[in-house]
Amino acid sequence: MDPKTLDPGLIPDLTDRMTYTGYLQLDRLLSAQNPLSSPQHHDEMLFIIQHQTTELWFKLVLHELRAAIEHIRADRLSPCFKILARVKHIQAQLVSQWAVLATLTPTEYMQFRYVLGPASGFQSPQYRLVEFVLGNKDERMLAVHKHRPEDSAALGAALQSPSIYDEFLRYLARHGHEVPAEVLQRDVAQPYVPNDAIVEVFRRIYSDPDGQWDAYEMAEKLVDVDEQFALWRFRHVKVVQRVIGHKRGTGGTSGVSYLKLAVEHSFFPELWQVRTCLEEKQAGPESMPGCPAR
Repeated sequence: MDPKTLDPGLIPDLTDRMTYTGYLQLDRLLSAQNPLSSPQHHDEMLFIIQHQTTELWFKLVLHELRAAIEHIRADRLSPCFKILARVKHIQAQLVSQWAVLATLTPTEYMQFRYVLGPASGFQSPQYRLVEFVLGNKDERMLAVHKHRPEDSAALGAALQSPSIYDEFLRYLARHGHEVPAEVLQRDVAQPYVPNDAIVEVFRRIYSDPDGQWDAYEMAEKLVDVDEQFALWRFRHVKVVQRVIGHKRGTGGTSGVSYLKLAVEHSFFPELWQVRTCLEEKQAGPESMPGCPAR
């Protein structure tokens, strides 16, 4: 067939039928990029689309994490493996797309930064929801969203709900692991406090991956997500530093200095700590620094 010839099976008349444009609501989607600089600066379009695509990916991350939580509650870990693998790949996409924004030079950004006013990525309700669902709870963050009742309500509900880590620890307790009552009964609206007993739970799981495969694999999938989030934060810091240096953020934060504080945060601290506590095959059982005594 001549490559320039239309396939005979192609449907040419789409009147009153579902179309690509209609299904994806492209008229609405592609009309949402409205630069405010005057005269319009060429690179403002990049800035808008970068952040809009990030929000779309956040929406999918939330969709997947909520599905994973429901599976954990129902004692079904296996479906979570694919779900969290997908989340990891979405996060990798989010990390890589910082390279696009990094093509924006400081001189170019300064030509339209003024139109943002106090608007800042710090105010993203979906980003905060992702943080809450993963377990980084902070009630003070609700104040940033009080001007939008629907966002405030969604964040308030997420604050009061168990995180994916809370649900995983509850799953482990249901399956015979010695998770302390103070962990199971804690106020889930408060920041998670690492517990040595949880390190020991994970040490036992990691020491017997064949016998504890589902829990072991779930733990590793959570580490994947945590690691990708740290990489995303790091790239965020470097791109911001590259574009605005150490200027204050548009939302009033200290900018790069503020962002750096979050880079080392871990959603699942015991899953990192347990790595220090695993014994080499010929090693003795003595406790290592930073590990619970046994």
